[in-house]
Amino acid sequence: MFVKTIKSVFQEVSQVYLTLLKVMVPAIIIVKILDLLGGTQWLAEMLAPLMKFVGLPEQLGLVWATAILTNIFTAMVVFVDTTAQLELSVAQVSVIGILILISHSVPIEGAVAKMVGVSWRLTISLKIGGGLLLAALVNWFYTALDYQQQAAVLLWQHEIKEQTLMQWGLDQLQMLVGIFFIISALIILLRILKKIGVESLLQKLLSPIFKLLSITKDASSITITGITLGLSYGAGLLISEIKKGHIGKKDVLLSISFLSLAHSLIEDTLLILLLGADVIAILWVRIIFALVIVALLAKCIEIKESIQLKQLTKPQ
Repeated sequence: MFVKTIKSVFQEVSQVYLTLLKVMVPAIIIVKILDLLGGTQWLAEMLAPLMKFVGLPEQLGLVWATAILTNIFTAMVVFVDTTAQLELSVAQVSVIGILILISHSVPIEGAVAKMVGVSWRLTISLKIGGGLLLAALVNWFYTALDYQQQAAVLLWQHEIKEQTLMQWGLDQLQMLVGIFFIISALIILLRILKKIGVESLLQKLLSPIFKLLSITKDASSITITGITLGLSYGAGLLISEIKKGHIGKKDVLLSISFLSLAHSLIEDTLLILLLGADVIAILWVRIIFALVIVALLAKCIEIKESIQLKQLTKPQ
């Protein structure tokens, strides 16, 4: 019985991991090529005018561009280098923090979302459009109330070093190997939580929120995983449930949409706090924003389904 369980877990982990690799490896390589060809700088120039729209210096367009194409850690390094001669307020750091948190890793997370049936158009709209909208709203709030205008205190420093292609390749390989063990731990943990009843308890506690978002209990535990760890891991676990026929297309779309706006709430939030941001904006306001946007999206889907049903039942 034990050997059978181990074999079952290994098969599930391997299936999820290999599916993720097929998406993530090409995305990582394409992003690196774009960066080497000057894609990041080009995107930064395109985004620079939008920085004024959210109350930030144009130089921070490079930080946002880096986040969009790569990840939070790389964006943090660029932030430290870019802002060395700037004196930013807590409000401004919070605004760029929101852009980093929502809009990071678009190529990889968009590819992973596409893998489970969520279109690139929706992913880009949520991660870039949603990030810009929330950043603008938070900037307006800070400015209108003259709130958090004191100078931000940077609690994190990073020594910038030139990275060879060999070092970059080894870093990516280390990350991909790490993902295998993380997915293994997640799948084992989810099975244990289901066995001892903790999963059901979490679903009951969070059921009012999931009900608001029209996410069924079948997708709720995966959504919780994504909220705490990240969109890629949440989507990766969704693959297994989709193939088993446990989760419908609507659940997948709403779950991934929520995770596009609010995922890895613990680790990512702590990282941006190190830059001097305000926790209210980058955590609580971001969660509320994600809830509102996905609730509206669920309502739009409901209306669309209702119209389609009426058209089907309409007498010919």
